[in-house]
Amino acid sequence: MNRLARLVLSVACSFTLLPTHASNSENNGMADTTNLTMPMLKLNNGIEMPQFGIGTFTLPDNETTVKLLVQALKRGYRHIDTAHAYRNEESVGKAIRESGVPREEIWLTSKLWPNEYGEGKTAKAIDEMLQRLGVDYIDLLYLHQPVGDYKGAWHDLEKAVSEGKVRSIGISNFDYNDRVFSDIVDSMKIKPAAMQIECHPYAQRKYWQEKLKQHNIVLECWYPLGGRSSHGELLMDPVICGIAKAHGKTAAQVIIRWHIQEGFSIIPGIDNSKYIDENIRTLDFTLSDEEMNAIRALDKEQRFFNMTYEEAQRRFGNHGLYDN
Repeated sequence: MNRLARLVLSVACSFTLLPTHASNSENNGMADTTNLTMPMLKLNNGIEMPQFGIGTFTLPDNETTVKLLVQALKRGYRHIDTAHAYRNEESVGKAIRESGVPREEIWLTSKLWPNEYGEGKTAKAIDEMLQRLGVDYIDLLYLHQPVGDYKGAWHDLEKAVSEGKVRSIGISNFDYNDRVFSDIVDSMKIKPAAMQIECHPYAQRKYWQEKLKQHNIVLECWYPLGGRSSHGELLMDPVICGIAKAHGKTAAQVIIRWHIQEGFSIIPGIDNSKYIDENIRTLDFTLSDEEMNAIRALDKEQRFFNMTYEEAQRRFGNHGLYDN
């Protein structure tokens, strides 16, 4: 497909917008979504997690982020994903406190960086994270990368669960190879409740879908829309755009809905109020079996973030959080 054809397709998709319902001043003119039912996923420890949430990877640590997240929580979002490496945990915690939503109704996820790994060291890092967030507990805490002393870190995560500081624990980016996955899943007392990896219609990660099912581990998808490095390729796909047009939705809404119906947890990013409204209104329609299969057929294992394990070790293993 040439550049002009992609541009035309992109414009066509961008105009398949939602019909507008009656607005109110509290929602700044946006449709009321507080009556939408948030789907839940039961983790392997019996705890339920909101399936759909907000990724904060691109959000800075400032008052604009606080206001954006407060708005999202008031609109019905109940799942926020952050990380020490995102450098915005203070704003996330402040938004939770200012939202007026009871803490127990919000699912808060964060991640530890490899320079915080190691028995004793990770325990200290968890206490520091709780202070930055201004909360008494974290609902789901991940190891962000499988480099460094991640086994020692996992022991401290297990201890944090027993102490009530963390409710569930998981692994992020442990899909470089089977060994790093097995180091945690096959040898530790507590199995991961979830694993975060890149996953979207062009890279559906069939191998990892099956492997995670064997252990009853939830697949949580980052880059669900392809991320910045995809240059909007997924959003211009003719199959996805055709389905979007049929439903009067955007391409992004169709992709998010596909993830939800596949049973994945999904944390698309938001950086403005428009996306708060657009993303959550994936909960008011359903894709048919035929449409789901059409999107499944797009799989070509085309990842937009590619790094070998050796590269990850060099990039993440010997550097602190703020090093390049």
